[in-house]
Amino acid sequence: MSNVISQAIYYRMYSATVSDPVPPGLIRLGNTRYARKLTDAELDSFKTRIAMRVTIGARCDDYDRLGGVFIALVPKGQTTYNANDSNVKRIEVARFITPFMNKNRNPNEVPYTYNLSNLYSLFHDTTLRNTYDIYAELSVEGNSDSANSKITGCADRIDVFDGTLTFFSDQIGTPDSSNLMIPLLSFNTLNNYNSTDVTGQTVRITNFNLLTPVTGARFFVISTPHGAADGGEEYIRRQNYTYIDDVQMLTYTPGGISCEPFRVYNTMGNGIYGVLPKSEANWTSWNNWCPGNSVPIREFTMANLTAGNHTLKHTIPTAVFNGGDGQVYLSVYMQGKSNSALNVNDVKTTDVNIYPNPTSDFVNIRSKEGVASMTLFGIDGRKLTESFGENKIDLSPYSPGVYLLNIVLKGGISFKHKIIKK
Repeated sequence: MSNVISQAIYYRMYSATVSDPVPPGLIRLGNTRYARKLTDAELDSFKTRIAMRVTIGARCDDYDRLGGVFIALVPKGQTTYNANDSNVKRIEVARFITPFMNKNRNPNEVPYTYNLSNLYSLFHDTTLRNTYDIYAELSVEGNSDSANSKITGCADRIDVFDGTLTFFSDQIGTPDSSNLMIPLLSFNTLNNYNSTDVTGQTVRITNFNLLTPVTGARFFVISTPHGAADGGEEYIRRQNYTYIDDVQMLTYTPGGISCEPFRVYNTMGNGIYGVLPKSEANWTSWNNWCPGNSVPIREFTMANLTAGNHTLKHTIPTAVFNGGDGQVYLSVYMQGKSNSALNVNDVKTTDVNIYPNPTSDFVNIRSKEGVASMTLFGIDGRKLTESFGENKIDLSPYSPGVYLLNIVLKGGISFKHKIIKK
């Protein structure tokens, strides 16, 4: 067992960074995040099966908040870093939602557990460890405003939670043998209102380059929708789609489970759980996640990926972000076997807006990178028309139906997108 962070105190996220003493061995990256370097002895001690436990203790926040665990790759010999250090590469490996807690009621802490056996290869990669120091970060957001007046003993306090991060491992199963790790997206904010007000037209494109072919590629996806206002994304379940090189690899709708098993940790009255238990049908009709539960780590695999450029595309076509509010936080990383080591530099993220869709005539493309070309195909694969250096294409001559638009940006990123002609 390795206790990486022990009962570190987290503070109000909207306050200036506190000057309270930092626990020995930790770096305070702000009021909501601590980091600690994993020693060589700790990294060497990890066995084939790796479990991780996060324990969050109640202080002066009575709302549900986001938290997560990140592995940070810090250039070797750099003795410290800050939250905005561009030299540091982060991989979100776990996420959780705190319950509504009253520190004066029991249980006053909540545990979250994860199977992270896939990190064995990262922890034991000597090439990686010669280039980077490996840190573990535990992040917990919080705000004490409500608790200041509602929870006895919390007046004028800004300490919101305490957090403990512990790893366990034993020698069971076959060790993960991946030698390639690529952080693709790390707690990336996805919405539509920062770039267009047209519903469903933001597409998150991430381009990554493989120096050599990869076998046994595994992609890990963590996402949660947020926005608690009326009609907000928190309370409407929507399908998510993840593509690699225009092939749909993952389809999921967050939530879909009963939150009743986590009611025990929600010791502060709230509008999510209410007073009486809810049926499974009630919970699964609207909830995207449960206060007091960990967030699922979704995974898909690809047997082979060629060397060269590849594109990950994530879309939530029906997302509304009502009133210009809310967002989806998205993290994706990839592991696999290759003749090259960790590749963290050749990753590029681009937002592309494709609107209107459905359309009766023109489809417009908006991107910070200019459009090199667009080619329209029928659903049968027949090429219909093509344009170069323009940001729109005309579908008015064609019959209603489904079409595929192949888009190539000037930076070299290319991908296909489904278009509906009304």
